[in-house]
Amino acid sequence: MNSRERMLTAFKHQEPDRVPFDLGSTLTTGISHIAYRKLLPLWGFDPNRPVGLIDTIQQLASVDEDVLIKLGVDTRGVVHEALGGRVEMWEDKDNSYMKDQWHVTWRMPKLTGRYYDMTAHPLRGDDPADIDRFPWPNPRDPARWAGLVNTVKPMHEAGEYCVVLGSCGMSVGLLQTFQWLQGFEDSFANLAGNPRFTQKLVDKITELDLQFWDVFLDEVGPYLDVILYVDDFAGQNGLLISANMYRKYFKSGYQQIFGLIRKKAPNIHILFHSCGAVYELIPELVELGIDILNPVQVSAANMDTRRLKKEFGKDLTFWGGGVDTQQILPYGTPQQVKDEVKRRIDDLAPGGGFVFNTVHNIQGDVPPENVMAMLEALHQYGVYA
Repeated sequence: MNSRERMLTAFKHQEPDRVPFDLGSTLTTGISHIAYRKLLPLWGFDPNRPVGLIDTIQQLASVDEDVLIKLGVDTRGVVHEALGGRVEMWEDKDNSYMKDQWHVTWRMPKLTGRYYDMTAHPLRGDDPADIDRFPWPNPRDPARWAGLVNTVKPMHEAGEYCVVLGSCGMSVGLLQTFQWLQGFEDSFANLAGNPRFTQKLVDKITELDLQFWDVFLDEVGPYLDVILYVDDFAGQNGLLISANMYRKYFKSGYQQIFGLIRKKAPNIHILFHSCGAVYELIPELVELGIDILNPVQVSAANMDTRRLKKEFGKDLTFWGGGVDTQQILPYGTPQQVKDEVKRRIDDLAPGGGFVFNTVHNIQGDVPPENVMAMLEALHQYGVYA
């Protein structure tokens, strides 16, 4: 079977010939350009070749087609930074800066920076009138997806690979966009104590998302197999907000958004990314109708892969969770990496419903030999009998 058939078989919770593999098709399954450059000579490629970026903030490499073919990657991602709207960039002596479509300011140190961090949030405070005055981006601007059909249509019609919209659509998630606009201090204060402001802002973000998907799916949806939706609801040890707060402020918006996606593009698989200890919300996500969970942060509380597979393996495909990226991949030995990969494949692969990827992006400090060990173990253990 080819790569697309392999992926679609896994999505049906059936076992293909081998575990499908993704590297670089989305903003949450990629690789730092620093790590990528170190690996190129080990894969037999010129380390001095130009390396593009698919994401400015995270500094993720654009994985070249010849590398994807050599590694046996089953996905082809479309990570289109124009979807994020106009970005302003500038620099001073020590730092590079950017401002995104939400008017959030980001900074990266020139000498030591690995990615951009937020430094200014444009919608601080708790005055609902500020929401009305804010210069909201236009979700229906066709410049967001200009030329995208010319990229994805031939890929889809060729039928060789699973075609993934690997960049977010309009927002970066209802909660996460709320936090970016407000800053973490103000956002948590308003979530806890200002329901009028919170509901109005969440409703506005939802409205923008709905407008985006309504137009985008008509134009591009027929040529996509998977779309990525991102919202981080959890940290290392538990949820960032209570399940009741999720239901109060965010559930309705997601029901509307995913309902629209299902109506306009019923064949698309929804890949939902939420970092951390998201176990408590997984039933809620299943209820929303998502198909795939990422990144499966195995080191977080209650995220044991065997338990997740047992409880949710009939409802969800797990995309990620192949190797821990907090400790094992950056700091373990190659043998520890191989042992970890085998364990996660043993837990998640039976019966299909598993796409191998690391737990989130491969960072710049990961030793190249550990990535090579990961790939060796995937090829050794990721074959169905």
